[in-house]
Amino acid sequence: MRDVVIAGGGPVGLFLATELALGDASVLVLERDEEATSAWKALPLGLRGLSAGSAETFYRRGLLDAVLSASHADPAKVGAAPDLAEAPDPRDVSHFAGMGLDAADVDVASLPWRLPSPAMEGFMTSLEAVTSVLADRAAELGVQIVRGTPVTALAQHADHVTVTAGGQEYQARYLVGCDGGRSKVRSLAGFDFVGTDPLFTGYAAQVTFADRDQLSLGFHLTDNGMYLRTPFPGHVGMMDFDGGAFDRSQPLTREHLQEVLRRITSTDVTLSEVHLASSFTDRAMQTTTYRNGRVLLAGDAAHIHSPLGGQGLNLGIGDAVNLGWKLAATARGTAPEGLLDTYTSERHPVGAAVLDWSRAQVATMKPGPNTPALRKLVHELLSTTDGTTLAYRRTTGLFHRYDLGDAHPLVGSTAPDFRFEDGTRLGDLLRHGRGVLLDFGADDALQRAAKSHQDQIVYRSGPARNALGFTAVLVRPDGIVAWAAAEDRDPSAFEQAATRWFTPAQH
Repeated sequence: MRDVVIAGGGPVGLFLATELALGDASVLVLERDEEATSAWKALPLGLRGLSAGSAETFYRRGLLDAVLSASHADPAKVGAAPDLAEAPDPRDVSHFAGMGLDAADVDVASLPWRLPSPAMEGFMTSLEAVTSVLADRAAELGVQIVRGTPVTALAQHADHVTVTAGGQEYQARYLVGCDGGRSKVRSLAGFDFVGTDPLFTGYAAQVTFADRDQLSLGFHLTDNGMYLRTPFPGHVGMMDFDGGAFDRSQPLTREHLQEVLRRITSTDVTLSEVHLASSFTDRAMQTTTYRNGRVLLAGDAAHIHSPLGGQGLNLGIGDAVNLGWKLAATARGTAPEGLLDTYTSERHPVGAAVLDWSRAQVATMKPGPNTPALRKLVHELLSTTDGTTLAYRRTTGLFHRYDLGDAHPLVGSTAPDFRFEDGTRLGDLLRHGRGVLLDFGADDALQRAAKSHQDQIVYRSGPARNALGFTAVLVRPDGIVAWAAAEDRDPSAFEQAATRWFTPAQH
């Protein structure tokens, strides 16, 4: 019997699989598709954006260079120069409802505890690029991936889950559904999925234009909806505010797509041919919990929303890195009491906030007599220093803070990329998915305290190039600060935090 079966071999399922394998859990991935690649995952239809937070997550697992290479992205535009003493100013801010924001308006002084890192910015990628890198990494770690095996049934037992997929039964201590917005695992396990109904039908298509120059590149809000034309030949997106009525209800014919595009753009643009097309909506739904017994959910299986702002993939990667080490420890029997429950308590509020950010954008874009005034006001507010900084903090993925019961604002936040005088970075120490204790003063008492957790925590001491006023910092495997000390490095305070996150319950 395996420790964990994952339903879904997309980026979230594969990233979770690598995290579990780093935690010494045995993993099986069941993927419904027969083939690893498809036109829907490749450019342009597979185009996705990775936030700075996701770039940081890949960096901390030693995968950033591979993802950049597969994405044909320029590393110089993503990370800080190696010789920088301070973190550079942001170079990009995500749009809000198609309205661009200027990174120069971000109040950098208000951003806490920033240090230079190889991952400072987000970048564009594709599902194919991310999936290929993660599949290779999963194979290196011994993860088995079985394709062409859609989940059709499951049953929970006292100490395991039985999963039926592809006509076979599999048993595992836990099952995680990473099988997308129409998750079969979510339905079979009886999760409540609640939220708001759609306002639009969206379309993503690869077409041949007879007269493409009628449509300029970029986002365009109109009196009848929104359209997007990217630099990729024939790649177009549309939002038609029909209440989501057309989504998956009728064939996506050339005539229909042309009619919608003409109405939204107020042009007579002609589509000569439609090569691929899909529809979606802005339904914003979330399960009330991410765990039901021995079944858990991550990514779109746990939450869906419109693609505005490109946060869906990033939200799922955040779920995976939060869940992986916790579930691995729980499956192995080495987890502290209640560790797995913190997955829902930490990630559910983050998902809810992203859904609300998506809803706010849709409301701002919905055509109507009052919409131009609303858009103008929202754009004016977001273009202020405070507004742009708010948008940056909400979308970059670097400033979520979990409530870990410690008032210190660094605790519960992602750790800065501390760098020791010999050049070793925190990101280097997190590569193998263990906790890290950074001791910038080489305190003997703290080192002795750390030895009792040496199987779970990497201890590293020495002076830092910039310790930001801290003398010691305990970082969880997911890069979140669990404890921080400025002047008082009381070993008992460290022990309390280490016990909470790393000491097995039976001890």
